[in-house]
Amino acid sequence: MSATWFDHAIATVAPRMAARRVMARQAFETLTRGYDGAARGRRTDGWRAPGSSADTEIGVAGALLRDRMRDLVRNNPHAAKAVAVLVNNIIGAGIMPRAASGDDKLDRKVDALFERWTVECDADGQLDFYGLQTLICREMVEAGEVLVRRRLRRASDGLPVPLQLQVLEADFLDATKSGVLGAGRLVQGIEFDPVGKRRAYWLHAEHPGDASGALNGGLGSRPVPATEIAHVYEKQRTQARGVPWGAPVIRSLRDLDDYEVAELVRKKTEACVTAIVFGDDEAQQGIAPSVVDADGNRVEQFEPGLIAYARGGKDIRFNQPSATGGYGEYKRASLHTISAGFRVPYEVLTGDLSQVNYSSIRAGLVEFRRQIDAVQWQLFIPMFCAPSWRWFTEAAWAAGLIPSPTVPVEWSPPKFEAVDPQKDAMANLLSIRSGTMTLAEVIAKQGRNPDAVLAEIAATNAKLDALGLVLDSDPRRVTKTGSAQSSDAATDPATDPADDEPDTDDSSADADNEPAQADQQD
Repeated sequence: MSATWFDHAIATVAPRMAARRVMARQAFETLTRGYDGAARGRRTDGWRAPGSSADTEIGVAGALLRDRMRDLVRNNPHAAKAVAVLVNNIIGAGIMPRAASGDDKLDRKVDALFERWTVECDADGQLDFYGLQTLICREMVEAGEVLVRRRLRRASDGLPVPLQLQVLEADFLDATKSGVLGAGRLVQGIEFDPVGKRRAYWLHAEHPGDASGALNGGLGSRPVPATEIAHVYEKQRTQARGVPWGAPVIRSLRDLDDYEVAELVRKKTEACVTAIVFGDDEAQQGIAPSVVDADGNRVEQFEPGLIAYARGGKDIRFNQPSATGGYGEYKRASLHTISAGFRVPYEVLTGDLSQVNYSSIRAGLVEFRRQIDAVQWQLFIPMFCAPSWRWFTEAAWAAGLIPSPTVPVEWSPPKFEAVDPQKDAMANLLSIRSGTMTLAEVIAKQGRNPDAVLAEIAATNAKLDALGLVLDSDPRRVTKTGSAQSSDAATDPATDPADDEPDTDDSSADADNEPAQADQQD
């Protein structure tokens, strides 16, 4: 690095100081060049990278991001599909709880009470608990965040448990409430105590976007204790509020819309003009003709099937619309970008399976399923499901319905649909037989309550025995090949009826399944 004029000026009176300045500047440039991303120069001119906090950035852009994302979901099919894909995979039929106190009698009682309460838990009276999960997850993905408020009810209301849940859009938070508040602080409507714990949410009485609410003074806000609110959003930094999941590709979605509209207008314009009749002299000399219609009026806009006449025209020329080159490639590339922004596989977002085969789609879904698993267990269950269960048990205990306000719980997210059910079933069987998984875990992976499933199996078997029925699907009575289990096998645990059946070389999984049936019979 060469010395500047200022260095030369200093060197005339203090050469040693000027030398130290130049050497220090060279050392600094060497350090910054250690990361190309931190280099300054022509290639990075115009790159603004402010060091503001997440709350500052969200405070400036959060509301506009939310409004634009909602508009895209309403009007852009790709944005709508991306939100639907995420919600369907995160929630599906519902993330189901199962009491796990260890007391079977108490657990059955709590589970039965919860099942009755789920039907009446919506404060709006329209959805059950699992329908609320879908709505809350949709708001979390589309708007970036959602609030769920605990609403305690009177015993006279006739609910199984005197509690309901009210879902509030993020707009109910008063974002103007920011600054210092006593020993604590306010961040966009969320009040924190001196140690940084959430103390209250400042909520509007009505939605600020509702005209009637604004006319009735609904823009005023008041604090609601944080213990009454479940705030569901994705934390990507140490932030107080969330942003829409599609925020990185809002501009890409808009650009794709604009491109498709421009392409459509171009094709429509080309298709409007059928032919133009030119004059001989104008055609030869390249003079722009004065185009008129059959009545002699100047043509200033195009209409479908238009045949225009130049003054004195004798030669007719038909329009030949040009082929659209690169449209499919551009749209496919744009959708790849959009799917990456939403963290959804391209094939799932678009339904385009032309570029994949059976193995690649299975491998491609592994990472997506791992992401969904993380969202379920690290985000949605802690932020919504766990508070809802705690509110439920506290309300049930206060009403004298259960003996304790705290009941441990296990959650069962919905299962992932298998691309090849037979292979997945055999993998589960091998896991059970090898001791790496229990039967209860495998049933829970299917999104069902293991206790309920086992009780149903026992009841079904008892009914079959009482009726004297033997079904081919009953491993107690019938082997995998369809032959009857020997009577000795029913009395001698050491006897394995599968041992008498020949193994097949084409499927090792089939061979492993035979001892499994004997184990179930034993």
